[in-house]
Amino acid sequence: MAAVTPPAKTPKQDRSRATRRRLLEAAVACLAEHGWAGSTVSVVAERAGVSRGAAQHHFPTREDLFTGAVEYVAEERSAALRALPVQGRADVVAALVDLYTGPLFRAAIQLWVAACNEAQLRPRVTELEARVGRETHRIAVQLLDADEARPGIRETVQGFLDMARGLGLANLLTNDAARRDRVVTQWARLLDDALGPVRGPGRPV
Repeated sequence: MAAVTPPAKTPKQDRSRATRRRLLEAAVACLAEHGWAGSTVSVVAERAGVSRGAAQHHFPTREDLFTGAVEYVAEERSAALRALPVQGRADVVAALVDLYTGPLFRAAIQLWVAACNEAQLRPRVTELEARVGRETHRIAVQLLDADEARPGIRETVQGFLDMARGLGLANLLTNDAARRDRVVTQWARLLDDALGPVRGPGRPV
């Protein structure tokens, strides 16, 4: 039997997908720059270059828009982690910390804060952050070539990720780059000592 060829996407479907993506990207950017209070549907629509009506066609309510942005942030953060090349541990540590000091994490922080006060956001944010946390830990274990069969290694990796998140929080108000670089260098040394020799190249994520 011949294989069935899936129907090609129409230009209208492509435009709809592109509009949705622009809205999600704009929502993330607005959250990172203006916080929850300053990120209305109208502000996001204007930034995305679409009408408020078009925005509400894709996301009928503000909660729909920003819970969609939560999912987008989660997917982008996971994709950024999966895209990290296999390299020396010091470079992996620095790259993982960079993810927690960039705009995606800044937007995620705004969503966490909003979820504390917005009952409709809280369950989605909580569930997604738990899922992203598990995925982040899994990728970090593989990039760092950590053997979690050894006692304490899982906690060591998680402690590093908690430290990286803390550095991201410290960077919200002031440029903490100088102190952060020294902390990252020290953590790379500590992880190298704790995790032992790298077992080999080509570790898949």
